[in-house]
Amino acid sequence: QVQLVESGGGLVQAGGSLRLSCAASGSFVHIGDMTWYRQAPGKQRELVARISRGSSTNYAESVKGRFTISRDNAKYTVYLQMNSLKPEDTGVYYCNIGVLTGPLWNDYWGQGTQVTVSS
Repeated sequence: QVQLVESGGGLVQAGGSLRLSCAASGSFVHIGDMTWYRQAPGKQRELVARISRGSSTNYAESVKGRFTISRDNAKYTVYLQMNSLKPEDTGVYYCNIGVLTGPLWNDYWGQGTQVTVSS
């Protein structure tokens, strides 16, 4: 069984910064892509940033130049450094990690962490 635990959300003023973390624990063979999504009230969940096992990254256009995704494979953890935050970045942020637990890859989700940016 695999568990993901997120931390780092909170309330911040526009222009401020937050760092999210998502740590995986449990029994698995490999960790693959690690992705951050967010969901604003009344909107669909959207991809924010993704990092591959080889550390290739891609970002939503709306966060390019402000957010940085990184990973620590030894700690099975993915981070999202968020700078120059805007009110439109407000939402619940979820991590998603691809995990090889046997012969198959499965996706696991974190519990979500609230990010609120005040104007």
